[in-house]
Amino acid sequence: MFGRTKNAEPAEQPFWQVKPLGDMTSAEWESLCDGCGRCCLNKLENEDTGEIFHTDVACRLLDPETCRCASYEDRKRYVPDCQILTHQNLKRYPWLPSTCAYRLLAEGKSLYWWHPLISGDPDTVHAAGISVRGRIVSERETDDLENHVVSWPA
Repeated sequence: MFGRTKNAEPAEQPFWQVKPLGDMTSAEWESLCDGCGRCCLNKLENEDTGEIFHTDVACRLLDPETCRCASYEDRKRYVPDCQILTHQNLKRYPWLPSTCAYRLLAEGKSLYWWHPLISGDPDTVHAAGISVRGRIVSERETDDLENHVVSWPA
């Protein structure tokens, strides 16, 4: 018939737009990590005020090129105080960067264009200048965190 078009099938929405964090599979949850490495930076807390200060000192397991953990599955064995993020404990980590997918989704916000789930490319997080690549020192290189406080990870 003239003037009529077939109704297109509605596009399936990505899982992160339709599933609550608690309903995601392990693979879906892990794919939310954009690989920025910001959560792997050492932080200092003012004991009097509770204020958190970010440093440019990375966990010794963080690969400075890939911005990924060199021993992700066994990280607690090597770094006992490593925090394992879950949907249940997400609110305990207010220091997560404002760009963090876990934080964004928990706050009802959208992922940024550079997130690998949006861009389809794991390198866009680096190209956009979001990752810690080129901006960190290793724990092995310093034991003086107070002199490494920075503002950019927040």
